[in-house]
Order: sequence, then C-alpha cells, then structure tokens
Amino acid sequence: MKKILVPVLVLALAVLMGCDKSSGPSAKPSKDNIKVGFIYIGSINDEGYTQAHDKGRLAIEAMGIECAYVENVPETADCEKAIRDLIDQGCNVIYTNSFGFMDWTIKVAADFPNVYFGHCSGYKRADNVSTYFGKIYQARYLSGIAAGYKTKVNKIGYVAAFPIPEVIRGINAFTLGVQSVNPNATVEVIWTSTWYDPAVEKQGAIELLNKGCDVIAQHQDTTAPQIAAQEKGAFAVGYNVSTPDAAPQAYLTAPLFHWEVFYVDDVQSVLDGTWKSRAYWEGFSNSTVTLDALTANNDPRSAAAISTAEAKIKDGTLEPFAGPLTDQAGLVKVPEGTSMTDDEIWNMGWFVKGVIGTIAN
Repeated sequence: MKKILVPVLVLALAVLMGCDKSSGPSAKPSKDNIKVGFIYIGSINDEGYTQAHDKGRLAIEAMGIECAYVENVPETADCEKAIRDLIDQGCNVIYTNSFGFMDWTIKVAADFPNVYFGHCSGYKRADNVSTYFGKIYQARYLSGIAAGYKTKVNKIGYVAAFPIPEVIRGINAFTLGVQSVNPNATVEVIWTSTWYDPAVEKQGAIELLNKGCDVIAQHQDTTAPQIAAQEKGAFAVGYNVSTPDAAPQAYLTAPLFHWEVFYVDDVQSVLDGTWKSRAYWEGFSNSTVTLDALTANNDPRSAAAISTAEAKIKDGTLEPFAGPLTDQAGLVKVPEGTSMTDDEIWNMGWFVKGVIGTIAN
C-alpha cells in the first residue's frame, strides 16, 4: 500500500472485506476492444513495488490484450488527470496501484460508470471499483525465520516507510517469524517517510548497521538497504521482487508479490461478463504472495524451518497472529487460544514485543 498517512486507514475491514457490490458496468468489452490502463506510483524499473505490478501488465499483454501505463504519478490531482488521459486513450479497464490514488479513482469512476476500475490497497469501492491487495505478512513471517537464524548478535534492523497499518503488520509478522526460532533477537525500526528514495533508505540502513545490526529487512521500494548491508558485511531481506543480484553477498530472500495472479483473473472476469466489485485480499492460498528462493547466504537450518512453517500456514495450522501476543509494554493484545481477525490485522496499530521503535500518532 503506497500511500499517504490518513486517519481513515483505521476504518474497519468490514468496509474493505464487505459483500460484493452490484453487477458493475453494463458494458462488456470483448478481447477485440478491451484496453487496460495502469497508474503507477513509481517506475517500472524500480526493482520493487511498481516493477512487481508491471509484471501483471506484461501478463495481460501476453493474453493478447492492449495495455497502457503511466509511471511516477504523484498522489495528487495528477492522478486524476492520468486516469482521465488513459480513458481518453481508450482504456476501459483501469488499475491504480497506490493507496493515495484511492479518492481520485473513486471520483473518476463516478464519471465513467462503464469503465472497470481496480484500486490497490484501499478500502473504498463502488459498483465499478474493486479493491485488491496481498497477504504479504505471511511471507514476511517466513523471511523472519531466515533472519532469526542468520543473526549472530540478535540485533536485526528494519528500514520502514511510514507508520501505517500495512507496514506495521509487516514488521510484526517479520518479528514473530524471527522470534519463532530466535526468541532473544530484537528488530529495530527506522522510519524513512519515503517509499522510493535510494539515498534516504540506504542511510536508514547504515544507521541500523552502525548500531550493530547484522541483518537488515525493509519495507521500501529500492534495493538500497540491501546494498548498504553488503557494503557493511551484513545480510539483507529484500521486498516485492527477487533481487539477489543487487547484493549477492548479502541477500537472503524476500517476500514477493505476484500481482499477475489478480490482474489476469480480474481481466478474464471482465471478458467473461462475470466481473463484480470485490475486496480481494489473498496470500499463499493462490500464490498472490510467496517467499523468494533462499540463497546460499542462509543458515543451513532455515530451509527446513521455513518449509514446515509455510506448509502449516497453508493448511491453517499456523497463523502468524495467533495468541498469546503481547505488545512492547507487555500488555496482552491477543489472548492464548485466539487469533486476530482480518479486520484486526488490516488495522493493526501496535508493535509486538521484540520490536524496538515507536509508532507516531
């Protein structure tokens, strides 16, 4: 969820995960006249979030469908202009990939009821607007296992963008994965207030490395934290896409998005005439998210532990946010024998025990 800080993020997931809307646009494109447009927050070559989305566009083009896209669109009225420009170019299916695009998407969708829209990571829907995201926290948990086994000093750093629920739940899932194999390890967070700024992200990683962290994780859209780790002789967990070549001596693995799973399914439903406005939030269940292959940099114990944990998450016998869970102050947030609901996970606003850092109000 790229994105801006807005209080309405804490709205209940009932809004996000509610019942299907009506049947949607009355116009049904055929393969001959469908054109799919994408509005991107970053560059298709960012080695991160936008590049992962663009793999979805390439999958749509592989279906023989024409696509168009606009890169580096800010979360301002420029988004509205970009959407309208794509419609002027003939796009009748449009996806916007950043949380800060939400209100602009809803506004334009109201003016074009026969255009199909999908908005990534938001919660506002309409008859012709779906929302979609991935349960990346599942893969975050597994990557934490790799980091927990690899650290020698029990100090892991986490370079994070903004203190919003998406980032917070990722940090928590990662920390719980770490603690599942190394309960003595801590995860220290540095906020960068940016999604894509290699210099700022690298500096954040350097600060953590200078504090003694020997493994760096990230919720950022560049490989800069991984590069910083390699330069300091440390190790790193990436994000969004597989980037072992960026820091081959440091890279352990990465939680990966496979947006093509959603995009292909959604476009096909448009062609089939079965499209409905929905709140899509999938994970390991249909491979919307996965964990990248482990490199040789990993501790030998990681592969078996991760394989076992992944199988249990998939069959439902392991839930990363199952109790007992306590916050940083030791207050029980999730009692033993219970698990967090989707609503609670989506709106998470507290750190689990073991995280070093604060969440700004």
